[in-house]
Amino acid sequence: MSEEARQHCTMVAAFDGWNDACSASTNVIRHLLNVYESHEIGSIPGDGFYDYQMSRPMLCHVQGRRRIIWPSAKIYRVRIDDTHTLLLEMGPEPNYHWSDFCRRSIHWAEDDEAEAIITLGAMFADCPHTRPLPIDDLAGDQPKTDTDGHSGPIGIPTVLDALATQDGYSTESIWVSVPQYLGSDECAQGTLQLLQRLSAMLGVHLDEGELPRKAAEWKAQAGMLLRCNDDLANYVHRLEMDVDQAQVDEPAAEELVREAEDYLRSMGNKGPSLSE
Repeated sequence: MSEEARQHCTMVAAFDGWNDACSASTNVIRHLLNVYESHEIGSIPGDGFYDYQMSRPMLCHVQGRRRIIWPSAKIYRVRIDDTHTLLLEMGPEPNYHWSDFCRRSIHWAEDDEAEAIITLGAMFADCPHTRPLPIDDLAGDQPKTDTDGHSGPIGIPTVLDALATQDGYSTESIWVSVPQYLGSDECAQGTLQLLQRLSAMLGVHLDEGELPRKAAEWKAQAGMLLRCNDDLANYVHRLEMDVDQAQVDEPAAEELVREAEDYLRSMGNKGPSLSE
């Protein structure tokens, strides 16, 4: 089979809870399941992984009979096009035995011969809704844009990245920051930007469906909230000024770095003088 015709499979995982501000990351998975034909191929059962007082079972009625739905992580297979397949994992962040949980996730990736594992996350931050939301890409467990790396509490996506990297997988993690002043309502803009970054990372177009419209509605609702609250409007204006100033300062800082690199390079290329 030619390289062009070979199927490329990537696992994409997102988890409810601490890693999922405003459901922005898990809604990427839900969106993909809605716009593409998908098949549930398995799950990681909840027993031993979940505290059922934190992630409670749900009672539903199916054909007149009561049924208890226990927390678990579901695994889906989605074919994007003739050469790209996604293995999607979604569920609550487990409470216990994270290493074992991640090993089971990686086992599903092995079974489907996934070439890479990408985790998605969302966090609250001081950022204005009137500007593109900040996106961070991480390779393995280190931010590409942060040489110091993250120090502090972590969630299950970081553990999955680390263990998958140890097993030889190419791993990436995409995180979006969402405005903390807007509360916990769903953030369609964050979901849209995660989807767009995932699309660029995979090198394949992912159907955005209704997300652009929902993102525009999210911005309009946020704008209405500001019009009713002068203190909040002033706070957002200060955030806007910080973001805009950072964008002005960044090119200048990059130019200084380039000048320093050019200078050091020129010094290194100089041969010994005649007086030496």
